[in-house]
Amino acid sequence: MHNLSSITSQADVSSLYTTSSIFGLIIYVITVVALWRVFTKAGYAGWLAIIPIVNVFVLVKIAGFSAWMGLLYIIPIVNIVFAIIVALRVGKGFAQGAAFSVFLLWLFAFVGYLVLGFGSAQYQKARVAA
Repeated sequence: MHNLSSITSQADVSSLYTTSSIFGLIIYVITVVALWRVFTKAGYAGWLAIIPIVNVFVLVKIAGFSAWMGLLYIIPIVNIVFAIIVALRVGKGFAQGAAFSVFLLWLFAFVGYLVLGFGSAQYQKARVAA
């Protein structure tokens, strides 16, 4: 058992937390900027991307589901399956294929939403319903 008794060990741990917090904040800001553009392309207010839980419900609506379906993200294992389904349907709405949706909208979401938001893809609700 190792104790954080020395001052250097405590400093190492706190610097690790600071570094990961800054990295997480940078990823969050990039995701908000990307989602802002995606929301405006889909006809929703872009500022909704700033609010952490609301942006998930808006994304579910863009996927063609009722916002109430966003509550499925609370249930373990179901949330993973539902996140993949939402990614596939959002990709379909922007005329993207399944590989793009799974890899860039589900696994590396901040990259995929940047591509959708700042790229030439246009959202059409009719694609999601079909």
